[in-house]
Amino acid sequence: MSATVTTQLVEAPSETVARGSGMLRTALRSRRLIVGLCIVGFFVLLGIVGPFLVGNPNLVSLDRAAAPSAAHWFGTTDIGQDIFAQTVVGTRITLEIGAAAGLVATAISVIIGIGGGYVGGWVDEILALLSNVALVIPTLPLVIVVAAFVKDTGLLPTIFVIALTSWAASARVLRGQTLSLRNRDYVLASKALGEPVWRIVLVEILPNELPIIVSQFLFSMIFAILAQAGLAFIGSQSPDLLSWGNILYFAQNAEALSSGDWWWFAPPGLCIALLGAGLALINFGLDELLNPRLRVYREPRGRRQAKALSPVVETEIEQ
Repeated sequence: MSATVTTQLVEAPSETVARGSGMLRTALRSRRLIVGLCIVGFFVLLGIVGPFLVGNPNLVSLDRAAAPSAAHWFGTTDIGQDIFAQTVVGTRITLEIGAAAGLVATAISVIIGIGGGYVGGWVDEILALLSNVALVIPTLPLVIVVAAFVKDTGLLPTIFVIALTSWAASARVLRGQTLSLRNRDYVLASKALGEPVWRIVLVEILPNELPIIVSQFLFSMIFAILAQAGLAFIGSQSPDLLSWGNILYFAQNAEALSSGDWWWFAPPGLCIALLGAGLALINFGLDELLNPRLRVYREPRGRRQAKALSPVVETEIEQ
């Protein structure tokens, strides 16, 4: 009686190296992540360097309501201001408001959602009630109402108005995830060992909610950009705060759409759409990268070929 045992001489890589290399390959193969990073990186570079290259966007010229040309790439306004210079300078203000308001809103949602979900009791009930009340009120009308009561329409008030009205949805999601994580074995083991609460939250719970936090920040940034553009478009922002929304506001007041001056409102509108699309693509790509359920590990091509061509040893055991 004989039996044939087949084995392959392939050395398995360590789990840590395989996981790290797998995430890197997934990131490099994600077209959505690469395209999103390119779009957002372009606007970030434009916001940093652009204002130093285009000069003063408020200068007027004799070319009034001129179509795009070699002298004025995006045309001019009804008083001769260069729209390309305004769009470039407005990039910085728009990015500052979007990033800052997104960070503040995410920080508030993390403190309220994770803090309330972990502590529990009456603290969690009060914070959950506050989140539910904020969710009932439509966000954009709430932003408009709050902004109307704020006398100062500068940069910092705009950031805090948008952030204080856009944290509730993220906090609710983080609270639900925290309620699920706080009863896991590793969290209970940390409690049994006497670790302080801040360490359990920062080391055991927060890293497991990192994909949700990153996703909520990106969507908060998208909402902040759209909310600021909406506030500026209806005239709730200072005209001295040059942003893409203010450019649209000036174009509306000058009736650029009805007069056929499409070059006045098209560039800032397309920039808002492109930046929002870039942030959304980054969010989808990072979700695939950070969420183990969506990530698919694939062996490198060289390793697959080596595995297919590896020698097969057949050992016959006679009994």
